Amino acid sequence: MLNKVLIQGRLTKEPELKQTQSGISKLIFTVAWSEKYKEVETKCFLLCEAWRQTAEFISNYFRKGQEINLEGHMVTEDWNGEQVTFCTIDKAHFCGSKSDNAPKQGGQPKPEPDDFMSLPEGAEEELPFH
Repeated sequence: MLNKVLIQGRLTKEPELKQTQSGISKLIFTVAWSEKYKEVETKCFLLCEAWRQTAEFISNYFRKGQEINLEGHMVTEDWNGEQVTFCTIDKAHFCGSKSDNAPKQGGQPKPEPDDFMSLPEGAEEELPFH
């Protein structure tokens, strides 16, 4: 059986990163998109959860209303006596315009080539692949 979800949508609110009691990052958020056929527009919303580095990545680099591409799988669990179906996110990707993909305040930007640090003198001899 195959359980794979690919979605492109927009975040419905600012992502709020939380930590479990054992210090694992967790993010619960909703992605929205719409489909239009003739004059009828259908708006769709999907509850999503992300863990660890994926949760931190989304929290640092995405804001409310920003486009996002997501890869994940569907899960149904019992939450407070109610069956809830949501998407567990395995990977998140940028999409949309490049200017929309600047990190949020406090996020770390992707290093540009000029930002790379030079190796200290003599360090190249210690590398196993020189």
